[in-house]
Amino acid sequence: MSTLDYQAPTVPASGMFDWRELLKRLGPLVGLLFVFTVFSLLSPKTFLTTFNMRILLVQTTIVGIATLGMTVIIISGGIDLSVGSNVAFCTVIVALLLVAHVPPMLAALGGIGAGFLVGAVIGTLITAARLLPFIVTLALMGSLRGIAIGASGTGGVVYPPEEYRSTWIASLLDLRSEHWWSAVPAGPWVLLFLAILVAAILRYTKFGRHVFAIGSNEQTARLCGVNVWRTKLMVYSMAGALVGVAALMQFSQMFQGDATGAVGLELYVIAAAVIGGASLSGGEGTIVGSLAGAFMMSAVENGCQKMGWKDWHQLIITGGIILVAAWLDQLRHRRTT
Repeated sequence: MSTLDYQAPTVPASGMFDWRELLKRLGPLVGLLFVFTVFSLLSPKTFLTTFNMRILLVQTTIVGIATLGMTVIIISGGIDLSVGSNVAFCTVIVALLLVAHVPPMLAALGGIGAGFLVGAVIGTLITAARLLPFIVTLALMGSLRGIAIGASGTGGVVYPPEEYRSTWIASLLDLRSEHWWSAVPAGPWVLLFLAILVAAILRYTKFGRHVFAIGSNEQTARLCGVNVWRTKLMVYSMAGALVGVAALMQFSQMFQGDATGAVGLELYVIAAAVIGGASLSGGEGTIVGSLAGAFMMSAVENGCQKMGWKDWHQLIITGGIILVAAWLDQLRHRRTT
């Protein structure tokens, strides 16, 4: 049987406008616009400013890049709870390479490669050992931090030589420049490039169609000729490499390898994907929606800070947004079955 050229499910043409399909596609963007409007009205002098928009872009970069990989994983019907630990592990790798006076470019590639390797290990355990993604990534969530702390040899934090502060690796999220041509640092541009790349992969490649097929119905995809093992291995490996890029941004912002950092990042990443329309049941999700979810979460955090609200206010608002997104997802599935 030939390999399946799977297309994401679409609503049959019936001559009537489908509002549910429109809500599915535009809901995350509408939610993002709503959050921006609320905080712009509540705090126009501090929230809706050029400098604060630059800060918002920087705040979204780390979560946004990691969310790209998580979106692909969720579409395939999987999950990854080790994102935060993997980011911390990769920052330690980058810092250790710089301590060893490895050139910044090779140190950056080493951090990204470490993330890719972790993703490949996860994919191998899920496919070859037939373990559940939840169990595998939950185990690695603790193990990776332990490895990072042990590798650091300093209780978890590694400080690179100061000489590297003047190199590009420390300026990826630098907002100190006042020149118009560098108003937005390199990090958000990297996020935009990777988002376009991942979206194109999902939409125009056979691999992308297979990801949707596996998430929609793994058994049917296998019967239609999809190599499920290889596809899942590629999914987790690609997501791991994206986590490595997010870790590079984290390192650039803090300029240290911190094995105890990025705690709970996986929850923000999963939430951003779900808010953006990715279904935890698999088979659904878009990169545009996930980016909107990531920006929405950053806007909530930033807006609460500008309003002087406490952290627990932000947690309640974020939790409420996630619940509404999950409820809309369930409602949409009930109406289409």
